[in-house]
Amino acid sequence: MPDKTNANIGFEKQLWDAACVLWGHIPAAEYRKVIIGLIFLRYISSAFDKRYRELVNEGEGFENDRDAYTMLNIFYVPEIARWEKISSAAHTPEIGEIIDKAMQAIEDENDSLKNVLPKNYASPDLDKKVLGDVVDIFTNKIDMSDTETSEDILGRTYEYCIAQFAANEGVSGGEFYTPSSVVKTLVEILRPFDNCRVYDCCCGSGGMFVQSAKFIQAHSGKRGDFSVYGQEANADTWKMAKINMAIRGIDANLGTHQADTFLNDLHPTLKADFILANPPFNYHPWHQENLKDDIRWKFGTPPANNANYAWIQHMIHHLSSRGKIGLVLANGALSTQTSGEGAIRQKIIEADLIEGIISMPTQLFYSVSIPVTLWFITKGKKQPGKTLFIDARKMGHMVDRKHRDLSDDDIKKLAQTFESFQNGTLENIKGFCAAADLNDIIKQDYILTPGRYVGIEDNHSDSEEFDAKMSRLTTELYNMFANSHELEAQIISKLGAMSYEV
Repeated sequence: MPDKTNANIGFEKQLWDAACVLWGHIPAAEYRKVIIGLIFLRYISSAFDKRYRELVNEGEGFENDRDAYTMLNIFYVPEIARWEKISSAAHTPEIGEIIDKAMQAIEDENDSLKNVLPKNYASPDLDKKVLGDVVDIFTNKIDMSDTETSEDILGRTYEYCIAQFAANEGVSGGEFYTPSSVVKTLVEILRPFDNCRVYDCCCGSGGMFVQSAKFIQAHSGKRGDFSVYGQEANADTWKMAKINMAIRGIDANLGTHQADTFLNDLHPTLKADFILANPPFNYHPWHQENLKDDIRWKFGTPPANNANYAWIQHMIHHLSSRGKIGLVLANGALSTQTSGEGAIRQKIIEADLIEGIISMPTQLFYSVSIPVTLWFITKGKKQPGKTLFIDARKMGHMVDRKHRDLSDDDIKKLAQTFESFQNGTLENIKGFCAAADLNDIIKQDYILTPGRYVGIEDNHSDSEEFDAKMSRLTTELYNMFANSHELEAQIISKLGAMSYEV
C-alpha cells in the first residue's frame, strides 16, 4: 500500500511549485489570491466530476439536476466553470478571461460566495503563458480522483499554502494564519460538541472552525452539526475564510462583509458555547475613544493603547451560561498593571472565570517570535475556585531554523493534563503544571504567569556530581569573563585607531 503521508507531502509540494511558477511575475499580494482561487476551482470541479459520473451511470437523467449535487454538499459547477474547459484553454491568450468567467459563474450559482472569489486572472499584469503553466500543473500533476481523501488533502494543503505565504510575506501573511498546532491545542482542550455554537471574533482564514469541525466529526461521527459565527476586519482575509468554509462544506455566518469587531459587532445578540480566537497581539488603536461606555466592558474600560482586555471582555460578553473560551494572547496580558489592566484582570479572576493558563514555546508563529499564552475562560467551571497553570515553554520541536511546532503527543499531553484537572485527579508536576486557588493568585498580586505557580523542574536525571558541575560551570564563566575582556580591549584599540584617523 502506498504511503499516504508521502503522497500528501507530494501533493502539497506540487501546489507550492505552482505558486512558485508565479513568483516574480506578479506582486506577492496577488499570487496568493491566484493560487488559492485555483485550489478552490480545481477541487470543486473534481468533486463535481465524480458525482456527475455517478449520476450518469445510474441512468436516471439527474446529472444536470442541481439538487443531486447540493444534497450531498457538492458544488454544482456550471459547464463554463468545469476544469476540462479550463485545462483545454490553458495555452490560449484567453485563459485569464476563461478563469474569470468560471469564477463569476460559480458565484452566480452560490449566493454565499457573491463577490468573494478572485477574478483577476485576465489582468494584463499576469503573464498568460505563466498562468497556462500553472493550470498545466493543476491538470497533470495534482490528482484529486480519490475523493475519500482529497477533501482532507485539499484542506491541509490550503493551510499549508497559507503557512508558506505567511512565512514568506512576514507580518502581512501572518495576519490571518494561526499555526495548526496552536488551533488543535485550543480545540482538544475545549472539546466542542454536537449542536453547539462556535464563534471567532477575528476569524482570519477560519482555521478555528475547521479544527472544530474535525473534532466534532471524529468524536460523534457526524459532520456539520454545529453553528459557526465569525467576523474578520480584513477584506481579503474575510474572502479567504469564505472560500475555506465553502471547501470544507461548513455553513458559516461570517456576515455579509468584513467589519471591525469593536466598532461594528456583526453578531450583537450571540451567546456562544465555544469561542476560539487569536486576536491581533497588543492591537492599537482600536477606537476606544468611541466605545468608552460600551456594554461589553463589564470589568472596566480597556486602555486605548492596547486591545488585549477589550478582546477578552468582548468574548466574555458573547459567552453562553456554560460557555468556554480559548484564546491566544501575548504574554504581557498576564502581568500588566498599567492603564487599569491589572484591575480588570483582578475582577475577571474574582469572578472565577479563569480556568486555565498555558505558557507556550517561542517561535510558533510565522509573523512574530514573541512568546504567547493560551487563556481558557469558562462559565460554570468543573473545579470552582481553582485555576490550572501549565508551563509548556519547553515543549515542541524545531521544524526549521526559525519555527517551532507542537507534536500530536505534545497536544495530547496538554489536553490530558487539562482533563485531569477538571476531573479533580491532577497531580502537580514541578516545572510543568499546578492547580492554584484564589488565595494563591492573590499572593501573586493577581499575576497569572504560570512559572510563578508551577515552580522549577526537579532534574533527577542529572548524574553529574554537584562539586564537579559547579567546578565546570565556574570555569566556563571565568572563560567567558576572559573572552569579554579580550573583546573589550580589541574594541578600545579599534576605537583608538579610528580617532587617530579622524
